[in-house]
Amino acid sequence: MPPILLAVDKTYPKGLMWLRRDLRVDDNAALYHALRSCRQLVCVFVFDRAILDALPAVDRRVEFIRESLVELEAELRALGGGLIVRHALAVDEIPALARDLDVQAVFANRDDEPDALARDARVFGALANAGVTFHTYKDSTVFDRDEVITQAGQPYTVFTPYKRAWLAKIDSFFLKPYPVRGHADALVPPPEASLAPVPSLEDIGFAQSNLSELDIPTGTQGGAALFEDFFQRIDRYDIARDYPAVRGPSYLGVHLRFGTVSIRQMAGVAHQLSLQGDSGAAAWLSELVWREFYFQILMHFPHVHSNGESKSFRPEYDKIQWHHGKHADQLFDAWCQGRTGYPLVDAAMLQINQSGYMHNRLRMLVASFLCKDLGLDWRRGERYFALHLNDFELASNNGGWQWASSTGCDAQPYFRIFNPVTQSERFDPEGKFIRRYLPQLAGLSNAAIHAPWMASPVELEAAGIKLGETYPMPVVDHAEAREKTLQRYGVARAKALQK
Repeated sequence: MPPILLAVDKTYPKGLMWLRRDLRVDDNAALYHALRSCRQLVCVFVFDRAILDALPAVDRRVEFIRESLVELEAELRALGGGLIVRHALAVDEIPALARDLDVQAVFANRDDEPDALARDARVFGALANAGVTFHTYKDSTVFDRDEVITQAGQPYTVFTPYKRAWLAKIDSFFLKPYPVRGHADALVPPPEASLAPVPSLEDIGFAQSNLSELDIPTGTQGGAALFEDFFQRIDRYDIARDYPAVRGPSYLGVHLRFGTVSIRQMAGVAHQLSLQGDSGAAAWLSELVWREFYFQILMHFPHVHSNGESKSFRPEYDKIQWHHGKHADQLFDAWCQGRTGYPLVDAAMLQINQSGYMHNRLRMLVASFLCKDLGLDWRRGERYFALHLNDFELASNNGGWQWASSTGCDAQPYFRIFNPVTQSERFDPEGKFIRRYLPQLAGLSNAAIHAPWMASPVELEAAGIKLGETYPMPVVDHAEAREKTLQRYGVARAKALQK
């Protein structure tokens, strides 16, 4: 005799699922809990004007979201539901929609960035005043908030012990996917008055970017295809990841950012392979742990970014005297435009400007160059990356810039300064990456392409290069800049020790 299946006594007659940075159906924590808790569930996504109004009219991230929503809406519709998409202030729209739909609860996955927490607090208050509950769940990380802390109950500020504790805690329970589809019968279509196609970019005030030309796959199908490709070469990740001309990275950053892939699936595959001795998978898993390390730093040490302003994790480094004024602005413009005269730095900046992506090795290099060669405040670079990176996440971006500028927790020591020429010779030895973004240097030999100002006049002429015209002279001398940086940081440390 087959077992008797009892109907689940659901808590709410009707609920609202608020999708944010979790643009998928499968293994979606809040969606699972919402379906389990509600007899009827409607889904919504809000193009939040509090975020979008501050962006330029062309933004690949907005287009990525829009294209992913088209796929998500079709998938929800196929399951018997649908998706309401609004362009409004989320703090106003979610409570209003909850009232209009007569729901008893709103569900969402957590977003622990400061502005998101402030937004959610306002939504929580408005919903509470209307008698509507607001539930949030962990979904964008394997562990968050206080789940990985020291035995003394304190947050970790050094990565290696954090990673050790993270790996000791991880098991099948934390990696288990949420079986959403088994409960999808609770999905219902939006009311007729709310039915509308996903708005076009023009409808929300944006113009088309070069996203399709770059062949950046969107949605869960795009994320799955990228992961399948990466899975075939993950065993070489620990070696290949450092070479920008090689297909070494996963390229999944933007999908992790907007939740078109599941972090539990990604970490689960990497963890299982690492247990089998796969060094590439272990290295990639370590990168995922770095991401979560920076998330918990932002949560526990909000001074690193609050009220729209970033500050050094280590306050003594906020006293560093960075260059200011007209010349500093000219140096910053040269860095932004890829006109520093250091080929690998310039190629990296052209990569982010043209594609919204930058190889991780190059992120470290250009950040070090901005702070320690040009003597410019790391926050200028942090803001530039925030505006241009497709996979921008506040915690990782802030943490990465503080690491490179030696102002953060467990950061690169201030006296370690990347030499842009030796980095180029080591990680782009044949100049393939440089030639891709700086074709005017293509005629130089592999030896000369890393430092064109050192090439002989004969070789420069043969390559059709006139320094200062077809390609700039270096804006700074690295050796001299290094000495100034050591002094700059040394003075700040000395002042801190005197107190």
